[in-house]
Order: sequence, then C-alpha cells, then structure tokens
Amino acid sequence: MKVLIVVDMQNDFIDGVLGTREAVAIVPHVKEKIEAYRAEKNTVIFTRDTHGEDYLQTQEGRKLPVEHCIRGTRGWEISEKLDTADSQIIDKPSFGSYELVEKLAELDKQDALESVELVGLCTDICVISNAMLVKNRFPELQVIVDAACCAGVMPETHMTALRAMDMCQIEILHGHAGEAEE
Repeated sequence: MKVLIVVDMQNDFIDGVLGTREAVAIVPHVKEKIEAYRAEKNTVIFTRDTHGEDYLQTQEGRKLPVEHCIRGTRGWEISEKLDTADSQIIDKPSFGSYELVEKLAELDKQDALESVELVGLCTDICVISNAMLVKNRFPELQVIVDAACCAGVMPETHMTALRAMDMCQIEILHGHAGEAEE
C-alpha cells in the first residue's frame, strides 16, 4: 500500500495570514499528486494545523504571534482547490502528529505499507516534523518528500529542511516530474 500525506494545505498557509508566493505555486502540483494517488487506488490522508481561540497564550503563539488556523475559520480550512473526499483529515495541535503515525500503523497491519510520501506546508516545520516521525516509527519504510509539492516559510529554510530530511534517509524528489535526487 502506498500512502500520500498532504500536510497542512490550508488557506492561512497558502494565501492567508502566513501565505507565500511559493505556497500558492505548489497548489496545482499537490492537486495533480492527489489525483495520481487516487487514480492508482492509493490512500490519501490530510493533516490540518488546528488551534483554538487561546492560540496567542500558547507557547507556539508566544513565539509566532500571528493567529492562524483557528478551528472553524476560513484560514483553517483545506484549500477548496484540493479534493478531500474519501480522505481522512487529521487535526493536529502541533507540528507533528502522533495520531498520523498511529493511523499509518493501523494501515500497515491491514495491508503492508510500501511507501509513504509527504507533500504540503511548511517544509521546514510541519512536513519535516511528520516525515521524521514516520521515518522513526518505520525505519525500513520508503519515506518520500516531493520538493516540488512543498514550500517552506522561506526558500532558504525549505532547502535546509530538504537537506536535513535527506540526511535522515528520507528520499527527496526534485522537479515537477518527481524524479529522485541523484
């Protein structure tokens, strides 16, 4: 079984309060990736950064004092350009999601995982956090991150996160075609 994890493709991170040009630019690529996984009858799981009204009082809120992804707001919603039908959406209160890793373990028991691919936002925060959790839970599993379907807070930190994941034996695909880095 192959699984695609679409990390935090939410309005606030795309074109909202924490949006970037790079995030807007990956939306069509992520859409194509989702469609390709579904065409092959593979599993697609979405994560959603989820905060409450008390966000600014949390540790994260004190370090990043920009209200974002507040449950029930437009910014919290996954982009309407991406089809979430027939997919589980995991709300996560932090960068990485243990619930996501547990879901993958359940799927692995049902039908052995062949690979897990991650795409989405932000490469240097939530994508790397979840990729590392998955790789640590499943050290022999092929874990992939498609760089063309990810964007970081800044281009430099995007590249730093990709290099860090590569050092931890996470396969990094480059280019829109998804070819592996040599």
